[in-house]
Parts: sequence; C-alpha cells; structure tokens
Amino acid sequence: MIYGITLIFLSIIAVPSLILSKKPNAQELLDKVAPYQAWIGLVFFIVGIWGIISTLLNIGWLSTAPIWWVTLLAGSVVEATLGFMLGFSMINKLILSNNAAAQQKAVAIRGKLAPILGQFGIFGLLVGSWMIVASLLFSI
Repeated sequence: MIYGITLIFLSIIAVPSLILSKKPNAQELLDKVAPYQAWIGLVFFIVGIWGIISTLLNIGWLSTAPIWWVTLLAGSVVEATLGFMLGFSMINKLILSNNAAAQQKAVAIRGKLAPILGQFGIFGLLVGSWMIVASLLFSI
C-alpha cells in the first residue's frame, strides 16, 4: 500500500498542470516542492530500479500471484521512469558527469520521454491507485 501511495505522490509532482486546474491554491505547495524535485526524482528512480530488480528476483510469484506480480512490475517501471524524468538533472550531475557517452545517451532517452511526461504521470496515478487496491485484494 505504501508503494502505491508513494507512486501517487510522485505522479502528482510530475503532473502539476493537472493539479493546478483542479485546485488553484496548490501552486504554493508545488513551489515549495520544486527545489527538491530533482532529489525526489533521484530517490524514486533508485527505488523504481530496485523494484524492477525485486520483481524479477521474485518471478516465482507469477505462478502464485500473477496479478500482484504484474502490478508490482508496472508500478516499478512507472516509478523508475517518472523518477528518471524528475531527477534527470541530479542524475546527470552526480552519476553521468564523468562519462560523455552515457550523458548523451541519457539526454536522448529524456528527449524521447519528455513529451509524454504528463500522460505518464496520469498513468502513474492510475497504477498507484490500483496498487493500493491490489495490496488489499491480493496480499501475499
């Protein structure tokens, strides 16, 4: 359940225009979070990558709890992608600053993902909500 809640939080950070259209006074909260957005993205990128590794290590769940396994994998992929997009500047600064080829590859990946960030954020809200429901229905 916590994983779903954190994914919803990350998706809300990724889709500020959606929040502002629903709640105009949310701009203050988004302005407070903006300086920390890169760090939040970096942390969620790492957690998402760990989630992907964890689901692959627990591939045996596919035979016992396939819906839960697919839910965890989808949530991890969405979390890693949104984390990468939001934390790109920090990832670029801390990890990729020594390797020019990796830096160019990361810029190319970000360029492909940037136009769909809002849509991916909405997808993250849906997946996060489903993760909460699935954690109540399909606990292992």
